[in-house]
Amino acid sequence: MSSSNPTSILPIDPDSDDVRSAPLPADPASRAVKLEPFNKSEALSLGVELELQLVNTHDYDLAPYAEDMLRLMAQTPLPGSVVPEMTSSMIEISTDICHSAQDVITQLSPIREALIKNADKLNIAVVGGGTHAFQQWHERRIYDKPRFRELSELYGYLSKQFTIFGQHVHIGCPDADSALLMLHRMSRYIPHFIALSASSPFVQGQDTQFDSARLNSVFAFPLSGRAPFTTSWKEFEAYFERMTRTGVVRSMKDFYWDIRPKPEFGTIEIRVFDTPLTIERAAALAGYVQSLAAWFLQEQPFEPCEDDYLVYTYNRFQACRFGLDAVYVDPASGQHMPLRDHILMTMTQLEWHSEALNATQALGELRTSVEANRNDARWLREKQGKERLLAEVVRQASLRFRGAA
Repeated sequence: MSSSNPTSILPIDPDSDDVRSAPLPADPASRAVKLEPFNKSEALSLGVELELQLVNTHDYDLAPYAEDMLRLMAQTPLPGSVVPEMTSSMIEISTDICHSAQDVITQLSPIREALIKNADKLNIAVVGGGTHAFQQWHERRIYDKPRFRELSELYGYLSKQFTIFGQHVHIGCPDADSALLMLHRMSRYIPHFIALSASSPFVQGQDTQFDSARLNSVFAFPLSGRAPFTTSWKEFEAYFERMTRTGVVRSMKDFYWDIRPKPEFGTIEIRVFDTPLTIERAAALAGYVQSLAAWFLQEQPFEPCEDDYLVYTYNRFQACRFGLDAVYVDPASGQHMPLRDHILMTMTQLEWHSEALNATQALGELRTSVEANRNDARWLREKQGKERLLAEVVRQASLRFRGAA
């Protein structure tokens, strides 16, 4: 059936938990789902989501306390939301709409205080970081929610190995076509985001030799990686409808892309960040994204193209493996240079925009850490080098989340 025929479109909410529970029609044409309209949002507005670890205070392993934490958090009026994640030792917090990095920290601070207060009541601790250093994936429990049960049935053990923790940053776009252009321009800076946020060197009790091992778990999913190169919303709608007709995709949530459009919010969502060890670094990273987005919108500094993606996976790997010590291949020129130098060069280009967005302090903090060759992965390795006990490293990371280390 023609994609232009509106009678072929299923009248369902694509992000509902009930979508996957609904029977899949046998006729491919009748499976097609129309992509919802790209809603209006304020250009350069921000939203931040953080997936966090819940650990016990006995041996600092993950603990299945999500439901108890959600019940306690619901009793305190806070900005944003607190929701469950795939397994029962995880929760996700989010801000409301923010306008600056300072807004982000203003909203995350009371949420952190409430988390700490309620964790103390439960005799557990809350920790940042992209992975738990020594948890065993087979011990995890899938959170009791229809979508998570469906994903567990589809992806098997990968769903429990998805007990990893990321930061997502939404950036408001003036219209749908601008969102796709911003998505592809932002893709050149994926290595920057990975290296700056890297906080997952340990997996299953071992040093992986990656600064960000978390993204290796994401890459196992069949619909992960980069978004298709389309620069008009009309083309993207047609792509989405073709994918839903296959029955492989039934919602935008089925795409685990590094950056994906979020039409219901009028944003693009950047998903490659490890959750930092502190909310202050999370806010600084949001300020960096916002400054880049302002540069793209106001100066149109380059035109993205399909060939940008020739080096995308290589640059992504370099940043995951080596963090700030990675090599960066410029997609346009082919020039190889230290990623650290390219990050600093970019920050210099963004100075005017960061000042206009009240993000000067945020970028200054990131610049200082880059010049000192420090990120959270290095902090974790230094603690393990001194303590020789990963449980003690997690304990100290929990203090760092509280602002006490």
